[in-house]
Amino acid sequence: MSDLVRRLCVLSMHTSPLAQPGSADAGGMNVYVRELATSLAQAGVAVRVYTRATHGVPAGPQTVEPNLVVVPIAAGDPDLSKEDLGSAIEEFTAGVALDLAATGGTDAIHANYWLSAVAGQTLAHALRVPLAVSFHTLARVKLAHGDPEPGGRAAAEERAVASADVLCAASASDASDLSTHYGADPRRIVRVPPGVQHAFFSPGSRAGARRALGLGDAPHVLFVGRIQPLKGLDVAVCAMAELQRSDARLLAVGGPSGPHGAAEQARVNNLIAAAGLGDRVTITDPQPHHILSTYYRAADVVVVPSRTESFGLVALEAASCGRPVVAADVGGLRGLVLHGESGLRVRGRDPRHWAAAIGEVLGDPERAAAFGVAGATLGRSYRWSTTAQALLAALDRAVVEHGERR
Repeated sequence: MSDLVRRLCVLSMHTSPLAQPGSADAGGMNVYVRELATSLAQAGVAVRVYTRATHGVPAGPQTVEPNLVVVPIAAGDPDLSKEDLGSAIEEFTAGVALDLAATGGTDAIHANYWLSAVAGQTLAHALRVPLAVSFHTLARVKLAHGDPEPGGRAAAEERAVASADVLCAASASDASDLSTHYGADPRRIVRVPPGVQHAFFSPGSRAGARRALGLGDAPHVLFVGRIQPLKGLDVAVCAMAELQRSDARLLAVGGPSGPHGAAEQARVNNLIAAAGLGDRVTITDPQPHHILSTYYRAADVVVVPSRTESFGLVALEAASCGRPVVAADVGGLRGLVLHGESGLRVRGRDPRHWAAAIGEVLGDPERAAAFGVAGATLGRSYRWSTTAQALLAALDRAVVEHGERR
């Protein structure tokens, strides 16, 4: 346990850590906040996670386990879209401040995503405590790949980068992006990568997993993620159309997300129909996080065709389950998918290149098995307890520096 940080305020304004990943705006960040908060609580830190109250997340503290409380704050219309949440930051900040004043305050703040970072700056200044920020995605990186972002987000991120005491980077690529795109001081960047719940995500019987899911014996390619342009389900579908394996099936687990989610799902469905893949592609609803391990184990190969990834939790979880991964050659995926060792990375988004990589894995069972063994070995080195230790060590240093400046 930390000697200096015994109470931690965690901000996750735009989405609750209790939301199911793969639905609405819930994804890898939700898993990160929930699992990191749990590990911190188990280490003896009193953690209060603040999120915004919505219809699915009513106001009022919820004790999740000893030392961990999730506090939804009423701020703005419950139906506000993620793109409009900037208008609710001030009300959210005020609500968090009131709760902290009533519950004894905090020793430090950990903000997740740019919206929370804006709130975190105000709170950290008022309470005179250090601020750590995990951005998870960065506007300037996404804009460079053609993904639109709300006006003012990049400028808000730049201000947060300049003022935060600790900048949490999920990967070497994430750290580089903070420096390159935002001029971050390298001395304040700390690697705080996600972990894996090895009790769930570990190698297991593919045959048993397939029986549990009723999949049969056909080769299965698996996609896990929200249906939005960023995650690239369209690339996976088009790759199936190019794949010289008429026996292969694509199983996608996830639901539409963001303002373009419904349109993207409709577009993907049109691609499936146009390619005549109706009997070879199945899209199933988001699943509880721990259930995903069964889907990973059932797959012959897991594809991660994202445009950008600061880390790539799906790739890590799949590898931890002993499955080969074919992933985009971007961001944090470069450190998780070791090309030719634990899987294959694909440059660009040409479906023919993706089909070739998928076909290479499906066509060589011995190599695929070797990829799986290497991936599981890599996965064992990622633990949430290590993530918690890295954050606490960085916050301890920041607390000391704050004291020296007073």
